[in-house]
Amino acid sequence: QVQLVESGGGLVQAGGSLRLSCAASGRTFNSYAVGWFRQAPGKEREFVGGISRRGGSTDYADSVKGRFTISRDNAKNAGYLQMNSLKPEDTAVYYCAARFGIGVAATPLSYNYWGQGTQVTVSS
Repeated sequence: QVQLVESGGGLVQAGGSLRLSCAASGRTFNSYAVGWFRQAPGKEREFVGGISRRGGSTDYADSVKGRFTISRDNAKNAGYLQMNSLKPEDTAVYYCAARFGIGVAATPLSYNYWGQGTQVTVSS
């Protein structure tokens, strides 16, 4: 079992940056691919990006490609979402999620474990 806790959210001006962290408990974090999702008020949860269990491959939604970077440090049981050039439309609650297996999936139902979320607000 894996427990996930996100941190690093906050209020930032458009064009600014934030780095979200996802701290994982458990000894088998490197057995799980990690995905990042976000959910804005009144909208469905959407895929932001993800990273394979060993960090060898990443995938991103088109809306964040070139601005967001996902990484992980399995020695620290942690995942990261570096967000640059933030836009007001990036405002949402951001979640990290873990799925047992090698690869990233873009659908929330593919993930077994979820964090509680962290709010990111981008002002114009």
